Amino acid sequence: MPVPTLLALTLDLDDTLWPVLPALQRADQAVDVWLRQHHPDVARAWPIAAMRELREQVAADRLDLAHDFTSQRRLTLQHAFAACGIAAAPVDALWEIYFAARNSVELYPDSLPALRRITARWPLASLTNGNADLQRIGIRAHFAHHICARDSGVAKPDPRIFLAAAERLGVAPDRILHVGDDPEMDVAGARNAGLRTAWINRDGQPWPAELGAPPELDLRDMTALADWLDAQHPAVGTPPGT
Repeated sequence: MPVPTLLALTLDLDDTLWPVLPALQRADQAVDVWLRQHHPDVARAWPIAAMRELREQVAADRLDLAHDFTSQRRLTLQHAFAACGIAAAPVDALWEIYFAARNSVELYPDSLPALRRITARWPLASLTNGNADLQRIGIRAHFAHHICARDSGVAKPDPRIFLAAAERLGVAPDRILHVGDDPEMDVAGARNAGLRTAWINRDGQPWPAELGAPPELDLRDMTALADWLDAQHPAVGTPPGT
């Protein structure tokens, strides 16, 4: 049976287009600096490591928020202040500090050139469990849609978030290629929803056999994805062979 023609792509963000850990670390540090300046008692009670442990506890206690990292972090701040006897935590101000630093990312060198090549020919939707802000990062113009777990009510690898992206794109799942770095969240999740799959495997790791069949594509970076698309697929609306 012939493979259906590719009509659109969905794309993970964190650790696919940029390394996310440095941004998360900077965000935690920015919050800690503000706390030490404005609420030193809270800063002493909740240094960065302790604040991270508190967030993990919030995530474990509030499984209903598993898809919503923003609410998890805001609750963490509320709990930290409450433990210090402060009922009115400055959550909005601290969230803005965190969010600005979290979105101060450095794209991999291959990401932006590949995005330009890909989105010149295919509609692209971002599909993320995180809270990256495409406008702040400066790449919003490359995406037709932005689908995030917080808005969708479910997170990858739940097939429903992939199907929500397909609905937004107006394209059947088997005509969409999902691209991401995480074998379980991205590849297995997308495959279970009926999408085609591409693994951005920057470190050249072996495919985890426990996740079943490997992805259709195992690629070292976004340039390799753009090259494969150019080689294998004519532009949308262009008859094969032209």
